[in-house]
Amino acid sequence: MQRRSFLKIGTIATAGALLKPFNSIAQINAMNELRRQSFGANFLFGTATAAAQIEGAWAEDGKSPSIWDVFSAKEDKTIDGGTTEFACDFYHKYEEDIALMADLGFDVFRFSIAWTRILPYGTEHVNQRGIDFYNKVIDACLAKGLQPWVTLYHWDLPQILEDKGGWTNRDVIEWFSNYVEVCAESFGDRVKNWMVFNEPMAFTGLGYLGGMHAPGKRGMSKFLKSVHYVSMCQAEGGRILRRLVPKANIGTTFSCTAVEPKDPAKKRHVIAARKADAMFNRLFIEPALGMGYPIDDVPVFKGITKYIEPGDKEKLKFDFDFIGLQNYFRTVAKFSLWPPLMWANMVKAEKLVENKDDLTAMGWEVSPKGIYDVIMQFSAYNVPMIITENGAAFEDHLTSEGKVHDERRIQFFKDYLSYVLKAKDEGADLRGYFLWTFMDNFEWAEGYEPRFGIVYNDYETQKRYPKDSALWWQGFLKGSI
Repeated sequence: MQRRSFLKIGTIATAGALLKPFNSIAQINAMNELRRQSFGANFLFGTATAAAQIEGAWAEDGKSPSIWDVFSAKEDKTIDGGTTEFACDFYHKYEEDIALMADLGFDVFRFSIAWTRILPYGTEHVNQRGIDFYNKVIDACLAKGLQPWVTLYHWDLPQILEDKGGWTNRDVIEWFSNYVEVCAESFGDRVKNWMVFNEPMAFTGLGYLGGMHAPGKRGMSKFLKSVHYVSMCQAEGGRILRRLVPKANIGTTFSCTAVEPKDPAKKRHVIAARKADAMFNRLFIEPALGMGYPIDDVPVFKGITKYIEPGDKEKLKFDFDFIGLQNYFRTVAKFSLWPPLMWANMVKAEKLVENKDDLTAMGWEVSPKGIYDVIMQFSAYNVPMIITENGAAFEDHLTSEGKVHDERRIQFFKDYLSYVLKAKDEGADLRGYFLWTFMDNFEWAEGYEPRFGIVYNDYETQKRYPKDSALWWQGFLKGSI
């Protein structure tokens, strides 16, 4: 998921969709009782995680350092000094965690594979102990009736490849292809649902333009190179999965935000919103759809063309089976001359809301209508959609009785699910909803302070405590509420 954005809050949707009348949450709840069966018999509910955020065991059983292992160990790279060294110790506690997910009633466990466990040297030399670990995770899911949905890349590039330029080196297309082939051949007999990338805009923008995330690089040329090579890998990864995994259901996920101009009456703000939408919502999906990069909306993207070689435009395309949408906040855009993002400056959530109760612990605005706007905007691409991440961090407190009363998180899920259901009822081809996240974990540059989980993790003891929100989900999924 997107963390510590250099724009702090938001992204964009089309102006027309933003001005469309909509019902209040109260009206929606009055019209549609929020029940699991309201979403349809085949609608999937799951929970999402990422290897670097939960596994720990960063140097065990042949694993090499990832860019996040190295980056988080540097001084002042995470707010609380937290690193990936132990995380949630899922590496050793996976059976317990998977059993709890199943007991709560989820259909899907979305997790990512750590490239560094499978190919410690980045390419070629397969680490059997890494293969064995993910085989155990997959088999544990299947034994408990959970569908394993695998994300191939969730931000943890092998450091050994970053030392060669990482996503800014065209050779990454070959490196990534090798990695995808190993995963497909090792797990494709049991894993049929795949996501190539998690939020490519986030890990390229924050890692190679803004520098706040691993590997901490900055510069427009680095960013533009990474955009093109990641886009090439996105399509190539899909083709490899299609070739090697029979009956595969293949997607990729995007960080999406409903974008609004600060003042719709001012042309410069409307233009800023359109440019922000192109960058944060459309930059990676439109090349895959054969539409090319949105260069007309953001002229600086013309710089990508110098990295496009003969044959690349056709290779950017891939017919994904689904689009993963990940939404946490809306974006309000206004014109600004502030470099390097001259075309748009995002207004912080604190300036958009009067009541601090409308902010999460990350300072993000709670804006349930935003997820509806995003779904309806992406519906225009005519590709089935899944909400692959949605959730919120709040200031949770563990009581002496081992309870966490997180009423605000429960209300968050109710409100967002109401708008998800509204979009589905209005014809959006939406197939599932995966919440972020199962348990509190390492939140990238924010360290361990933000707690997004429906399960509280005591990092000192690694003991899990289901929060009230977990019990709400159990009731919702099992039909008792």
